[in-house]
Amino acid sequence: MKAAMIFDMDGTLFQTNRILEASLHDTFQLLRDEEMWEGDTPLKECREIMGVPLSVVWETLLPHHAIHVHEKVNEIFQDKLIENILSGMGALYPHTEDLLAYLAARGFPIFVASNGYPHYLDAIVKYYSLDQWISSWYSIQEIESKDKGELLRKVKENHGLTHGVVIGDRKSDFKGAEENQFLSIGCAFDFSQENELLEADIVVHDLMEIKDYLEKVK
Repeated sequence: MKAAMIFDMDGTLFQTNRILEASLHDTFQLLRDEEMWEGDTPLKECREIMGVPLSVVWETLLPHHAIHVHEKVNEIFQDKLIENILSGMGALYPHTEDLLAYLAARGFPIFVASNGYPHYLDAIVKYYSLDQWISSWYSIQEIESKDKGELLRKVKENHGLTHGVVIGDRKSDFKGAEENQFLSIGCAFDFSQENELLEADIVVHDLMEIKDYLEKVK
């Protein structure tokens, strides 16, 4: 059986940066309107912690707000993200479709394991017709611990995987791959950090470099 290819979504297949700023600005403007926030939208802080569960994002960005406020803000943010996806503001990374088509044609099982919410992942997959190549997509919300390694373990067990490659851009992807005895490929894209990429087994700057790697090792 060929190694399963398990992709992260944000910052790996989908250019989240294309919709992040607008979605975050809209969300924090609503907070300003309700006099629950003063100052600029914390876009820089959000970029720095991309890759963590959204509950951690709101705990970090809104440390002095109650949990029910975090939950309300998250609902607004999710709605804005999907609205912007469906309006065509987002984009896949270059060669995403080429790589997925290549992998599928050669019999590699393809999955997504992401920190994104289920309806957010559904919106991306359906809008870009990625389900023609991706078998299943998993959200961290399915895991009580919100641990990426545990989410990858669920993918592994659900599909009886013995070999796998985790493709992502943040430390949680690489650590999760190691915990499950999978190879990790780090994507040096928008949200990646150099010190975290050091923990990946392989680093690429373009998705088609994954094809080149597979051609060399087959």
